[in-house]
Amino acid sequence: MTESPGKPAGKVLIIVENLPVPFDRRVWMESTTLAKAGYQVCVICPTGKGYESLREDLDGIHIYRHWLPPEKSSALGYLREYSSALWAEWRLARKVRKEFGFDVIHACNPPDLIFLVALWFKLFHRTKFVFDHHDLTPELYESKFNKRGIYYQMMRLAERLTFALADRVISTNESYKQVAIDRGRKKPENVQVVRSGPDLSRFNPVAPDERYKNGRKWLVGYMGVMGEFDGVDHLVRAAHHLIKEKGREDIQFCFVGSGPCIEELKQLAVELDIASYVEFTGRVSDADMISRLSSCDVCVDCDPLNPLNDKSTMNKILEYMALARPIVQYDMLEGRRSAGDASLYARPNDVEDLAAKILELLTNEARRKEMGETGRRRMVNELEWRHQAPRLLNLYSQLI
Repeated sequence: MTESPGKPAGKVLIIVENLPVPFDRRVWMESTTLAKAGYQVCVICPTGKGYESLREDLDGIHIYRHWLPPEKSSALGYLREYSSALWAEWRLARKVRKEFGFDVIHACNPPDLIFLVALWFKLFHRTKFVFDHHDLTPELYESKFNKRGIYYQMMRLAERLTFALADRVISTNESYKQVAIDRGRKKPENVQVVRSGPDLSRFNPVAPDERYKNGRKWLVGYMGVMGEFDGVDHLVRAAHHLIKEKGREDIQFCFVGSGPCIEELKQLAVELDIASYVEFTGRVSDADMISRLSSCDVCVDCDPLNPLNDKSTMNKILEYMALARPIVQYDMLEGRRSAGDASLYARPNDVEDLAAKILELLTNEARRKEMGETGRRRMVNELEWRHQAPRLLNLYSQLI
């Protein structure tokens, strides 16, 4: 793809609420792909650590950021966050329209409320609307609070209205596409699967660095968000089971990333008396993250089975595969569809079986190598961004 001179192929405004760009890897790949194909791209997103500037131009993308109140897991906290975000998104969208103009609003959930911003511009300016379906918001609520009720029904309504307003839907996997067809009542030809495979021109394994093993024989790694419902405590407890109950003092554990629960997880490691066997890196650069994961003998996805995770594709699994790492994860529909033979599958939410599968791989070097090569080959041949970008561009060519 080469950048087109002269008049842009179209003008796109992307709105994402839960992560800043370019930190949100998927949104950034979409943005740069569209820009390279000749589209003018503006992005509205929140600020975040390392991304505090309210206005920035990067790689031809015009970025507008806004502040969000601190995240709080309560009805009042969510109301404050969403109302603040919607106001900022609508205000900045008006500013973008005045400064650059746009033909399409491309909204990335969660939450499923950004359609309210798109509705204004669709009604008064005939703007097209693309719904980029990142999360099943009703299932997200159900998985967080283990119930349905009035808030669940409100989220189903917001989801339904978002689908109804959308001219096109982008789904991250086949499960999400089926939701768009069944619950969203979208025609299959108006739903395009665009997976979140990393760009292998920038995401490749490097030589392992023995320093990360802290003098031990093996290194087990996790990379991702460390929130209340990401199951990272499962891996901490699996580490305790291996170290204290199985006597495997030859294993080091590395947790790459951050999140609201990272301090609680550190404290859990102290309480379980395994703090010297685990490292919590916090957020690191891409180069450091790739180096650490490339040094891992096994990588783990410990997301527990729930209505959301069973149908969702975890980016960390695709990134482990890109780095040719063998994987251990709980057995779930989309996790198995993504990794196939590149992973071992533990009984869902069974910490001891998770630990057993990790040990099974650590003690079988030939199988680790074979699984890593299988995952890398699947990324190269099917899943990497090079195979997804044409699908995104095809959707936009039909729309504009």
